Amino acid sequence: MIRNYLYSFLALLTIFSVSFAGAAVPASAAAWRTKVDPWVLQTAASADTEFLVYLTIQADLSTAHDLPTRLEKGRYVFQALTATANRTQAPLITYLENLGLEYKPFWIANMIWVRGNLSAIQLLASRLDVAHLFANPSVTLDAPVESASSSFEPQSVEWNISKVNVPAVWALGYNGQGVVIGGQDTGYAWSHSAIENQYRGWDGAQADHNYNWYDATADHSPTPIDPYGHGTHTMGIMLGDDGAGNQIGMAPGARWIGCRNMDASGTGSPATYSTCYQWFVAPTDLNGENPRPDLAPDVINNSWGCPPSEGCTDPAVILTVVRNLVAAGIVTTHSAGNSGSSPPSGCGTVNTPAAIYDESFTVGATNSSDTIASFSSIGPVTVDGSHRPKPDISAPGVNVRSCIPGGGYGWKSGTSMAAPHVAGLVALLISASPNLRGQVDEIESIIDQSAYHISWAGCDSSGVPNNAYGWGRIDALAALQFLHTLVLGKVASESSVMPGDLIPTL
Repeated sequence: MIRNYLYSFLALLTIFSVSFAGAAVPASAAAWRTKVDPWVLQTAASADTEFLVYLTIQADLSTAHDLPTRLEKGRYVFQALTATANRTQAPLITYLENLGLEYKPFWIANMIWVRGNLSAIQLLASRLDVAHLFANPSVTLDAPVESASSSFEPQSVEWNISKVNVPAVWALGYNGQGVVIGGQDTGYAWSHSAIENQYRGWDGAQADHNYNWYDATADHSPTPIDPYGHGTHTMGIMLGDDGAGNQIGMAPGARWIGCRNMDASGTGSPATYSTCYQWFVAPTDLNGENPRPDLAPDVINNSWGCPPSEGCTDPAVILTVVRNLVAAGIVTTHSAGNSGSSPPSGCGTVNTPAAIYDESFTVGATNSSDTIASFSSIGPVTVDGSHRPKPDISAPGVNVRSCIPGGGYGWKSGTSMAAPHVAGLVALLISASPNLRGQVDEIESIIDQSAYHISWAGCDSSGVPNNAYGWGRIDALAALQFLHTLVLGKVASESSVMPGDLIPTL
């Protein structure tokens, strides 16, 4: 009888242990609070708030770098991330459902968006399978500093495109053909004549927005829209050309897909940014289902920031998301920010995720005289204590003419306008040498080494690279010539070259 009671007790104990395997009782109030961003605690003091529950176990993608193609990298990363999420999130999701909390799981990083009160926050932060609760604030777009110009007139090939020697690359037969560019921004007016024919969801007769467009905002628009107007301008810089004299883009032969991460007021959040990053690794249909990593873009542009002043605390969650996207073989260009570049007060103004990360190809803005713009943020990165040099590279970002919603054109200035030039250059390089696709480090190195080097002293840097221009202002023709030199070196050192490596003699 005693033995039977003992077996029953042990069975109950086992059930109890399994049910609460993810939970832990903290030694003190401070123990769980250390796992919660201050913003989460502050906003939860008066009402329910939203936050990102970042799990202790994250996928190991270290072997993705050695895979030869972007497709192989993308499939491996997608499978590894989804497998990790499926394996580890189930107990936590059951727990959330038992608490009656609203939630949304992610796999781009192993995390779950949750809305809850202070009591729920304490319970979740006390779990052993939870590493941290990160803030998910509403973040306003760092808008361009100018919206019009009287000093520049429209040109068939805009000054900024000519400045970086793109027409010479077009003349050699490379205009981005065969490359897919992605953009996450305020959305895109897809039927604008400058970008309509380049949209992957348009075949010239009808549109199919599945796998080509996703709206991560509360609107969930099934068709591409841009009520704010920022994203359309950036897409035009990447590949715009209406065929009627408005040559505003770097790579008009490329195709584009888009994800809307900011609403009509230019407001996004770490959750909407992460949703778009996830979608780019494996685009889905309009319902967010049936992901396909084979339809991922080659490069994405990010002309947005997540400043500490609005609640972003350099969250490891966004860092993990960016690292995982790069592991999938996708180049991610990012505007440096518009917080100013006048030392000493301007030092360290590259201070917002994701521009601060080593994995982000961060872009500063120059004017027509190759001078750094007064608004362009400069390094080093001090907000995370790394003192990492930034930006990586620079591009035209002052008085840049591009398309805007409504069918017209307009001038804008900002690092938001600079970063798309670099995304377009990535497309040009891949169209010249398709085997560069998925080789993120090599692509960025080619752009760095071939840039028009501009020396600068200040903010703990001197010479090239530096904390104002990075390696300098991009030069598309020089980048192609540098690539050609690399190919010739490969020919000299190897008995054969992979198809797609060879490009015409320059």
